[in-house]
Amino acid sequence: MKIIIDSVIRACYIRFDESPIVGSEEVKSGVILDYAKDNRIVGIELLHMNPEIMSNLMRNFSLETK
Repeated sequence: MKIIIDSVIRACYIRFDESPIVGSEEVKSGVILDYAKDNRIVGIELLHMNPEIMSNLMRNFSLETK
């Protein structure tokens, strides 16, 4: 699993595995799911995150940051 935080655009991307992404769907405003060919969710993107939540994530987890 990989978590990428982009503090400039206030986004978080969680990637569960490296399967190729064949489709994406915005299921709620600012929540995008990435799907593999077998319809498994392989990634979740969270947009417009609260700065306090982002700060808490970066403080409490080992993350790859942009």
